[in-house]
Amino acid sequence: QVQLVESGGGSVQPGGSLRLSCAASGIIFSMFTMGWYRQAPGKQRELVAAITSGSSTNYTDSVKGRFTISRDNAKNTVYLQMNSLKPEDTAIYYCNAVFFFRDYWGQGTQVTVSS
Repeated sequence: QVQLVESGGGSVQPGGSLRLSCAASGIIFSMFTMGWYRQAPGKQRELVAAITSGSSTNYTDSVKGRFTISRDNAKNTVYLQMNSLKPEDTAIYYCNAVFFFRDYWGQGTQVTVSS
């Protein structure tokens, strides 16, 4: 059974930082491209950042220079370090794992940026 379990969400003031974690089980983690998506109220889900099995990364323009995605294959975990958070970063953040036709999602974790 595949499970992706996110943690680390919460409420923070503008300019603050959070670190999201996603622990995976039931997959050969090192083979999967891992991604973080987010969905704000009334908006479509969007890709925030992704990291391939070879640790190549890509980011949506709005988070470049502020967010960093990383992975620890020994711990089957992907991270999203979020710095200089802005109110527009408020959303539910979802972990995603993709390998060819295999596509899995976590349950999401809420991030709220507000003064």
